[in-house]
Amino acid sequence: MTDQSLNPEDNTAAQAVLVETPFQRFVSEYADNKIAVVSLVVLVAIVVLAILAPWITPQNPYDLAQVSIMDAAQPPGTEAFDGYTMWLGSDGAGRDLYSAILYGIRISLMVGLASGLIALIIGTAIGLVAAYAGGRVDTLIMRAVDLQLSFPAALIALMLVAALGRGIDKIIIALVVAQWAYYARTVRATALVESAKEYVEAARCLGLSHGRVIFKHVLPNCLAPLIVIGTVQTASAIALESTLSFLGVGLRQTEPSLGVLISSGREYIISGRYWISIFPGIALLLTIVSINLVGDQLRDVLNPRLKK
Repeated sequence: MTDQSLNPEDNTAAQAVLVETPFQRFVSEYADNKIAVVSLVVLVAIVVLAILAPWITPQNPYDLAQVSIMDAAQPPGTEAFDGYTMWLGSDGAGRDLYSAILYGIRISLMVGLASGLIALIIGTAIGLVAAYAGGRVDTLIMRAVDLQLSFPAALIALMLVAALGRGIDKIIIALVVAQWAYYARTVRATALVESAKEYVEAARCLGLSHGRVIFKHVLPNCLAPLIVIGTVQTASAIALESTLSFLGVGLRQTEPSLGVLISSGREYIISGRYWISIFPGIALLLTIVSINLVGDQLRDVLNPRLKK
């Protein structure tokens, strides 16, 4: 008898290792961190609840026909004027907080993802051009990046919102301008390393076009750090939008976000009506922390050298 017949379990395990796909290996390494797994579950739950908000909430909190001023600033567990139970209470305008929070998460996630995606595309393109062109082009672009990064992102966004006005589209533009430089610097650093490697030089010698070299050989190797920084900047964009809305210069009351909800409860905290600000604040905290923890684990899996 051969060794394989004597040790069938070992043989099966060896075959399983051989057929393990990169995705299976990625999932296995990600699952090693239990906190990251819990954070991913929480994040997925938050996203699903936000998507299903119109179907799982008792009211549209920003439809004036469904809001009753008789329900203003009611504590958690109070029965609403329309007969349903407001499990998280209501705010000063009579909106059910459970409904308002889920609708607010929708806006916050939309602003964070939209601004992050647009900033990623713009920053990636600029970073690739700087790394591949080199010389004066690289110097000019990086001086512009350094100049922007010398100012806090919150200050840049605040000045732009003050100039452009309030609204979802305005806040997205402000966040894109405040974030693109982070992507440009990251992509440029990674692309410089890849551009100096032999396979890129070989592609150039073969006469491949600049666009093909960039998008087929250089860009794919920049995706791992882009995924990591994308998660971090998405959380940062949500926090920044909430900060601006809390200060009253971000979104309007008719364009609800978690920052708007927290801001609307400031005047009620002194009177003991804590729930108007506390519950949206908890939702904002869970959203940002879960995104950051997921991003940290992605960084460790995609680049083990950075693992603590």
